[in-house]
Amino acid sequence: MLSERRLEVLRAIVQDYVGTEEPVGSKALTERHKLGVSPATVRNDMAALEDEGYIAQPHTSAGRIPTDKGYRLFVDRLAGVKPMTAPERRAIQNFLECSVDLDDVVARTVRLLAQLTRQVAVVQYPSLTRSTVRHVELLSMAPARVMLVLITDTGRVEQRMIDCPAPFGETALADLRARLNSRVAGRRFTDVPQLVQDLPEAFEEAEDRGTVTTVLSTLLETLVEETEERLMIGGTANLTRFGHDFPLTIRPVLEALEEQVVLLKLLGEAKDPAMRVRIGHENAHEGLSSTSVVSVGYGSGGEAVAKLGVVGPTRMDYPGTMGAVRAVARYVGQILAES
Repeated sequence: MLSERRLEVLRAIVQDYVGTEEPVGSKALTERHKLGVSPATVRNDMAALEDEGYIAQPHTSAGRIPTDKGYRLFVDRLAGVKPMTAPERRAIQNFLECSVDLDDVVARTVRLLAQLTRQVAVVQYPSLTRSTVRHVELLSMAPARVMLVLITDTGRVEQRMIDCPAPFGETALADLRARLNSRVAGRRFTDVPQLVQDLPEAFEEAEDRGTVTTVLSTLLETLVEETEERLMIGGTANLTRFGHDFPLTIRPVLEALEEQVVLLKLLGEAKDPAMRVRIGHENAHEGLSSTSVVSVGYGSGGEAVAKLGVVGPTRMDYPGTMGAVRAVARYVGQILAES
């Protein structure tokens, strides 16, 4: 167990290294921070921290830099989440409120996160498997052609054109629309198949029952097709600012960021709303062992429907990044709830 003084020394080393990009020496620490002890005592504390793996010496006669273990302790015990200022919060809200649809919300969120954190931003689209139906619209496009429009509680809109086996009149279409919404509006997508399975039986004409079956089949196919997770990524160019933070080359990081499966694993389980910080070798993908990932769930009513976060070097402003990610997630959830 580290003493409080050594924890303060570690905190100072992390803060200075993140700010200066240079290994930190004992003399610099005593000059910049009110540690209340002599440089000799700080040197002893740094030696103890190095022995326990919290800091390392990159080369002879240099100062010390934090290790993954040191950053982990800093995040878990020493770093508070830096709150956004009132002007920053208003700017976030105003920027996101201008969104016109879900795609625009996600695109604006990616751009905003990348600008606020100066890292790579990753935003997961809300998954239909964790969404509920807001409304199902059926529009007659021709006597035997119908457009199905599915609207979720997160603002996601899916459209499908349906070729019916026989002409379907406006009265029957209105009846089907009303019956369908009475059963599925406000219900989870996972519940929909069971809720609509006997709906064709409500129509007397065999031709109408055939069309209803076709419409329902298209609806259920849409649910299956759209359960695949979707992501949007932005700010990759920000990594070029940190070339020296990647020991060999930035290429493995860029290659990993191109793999959607890798990014989904980095963000974590979508239904988990908690903030997660994965540091360095805690990331299972080898190409990302020199990066940290800060992620959090977003949604409404305390339930996450997807994740968003940022990827950057382990030499990261963790309090500021965590504060920005949390604030943006909160506003995205509010906007989706109001849409």
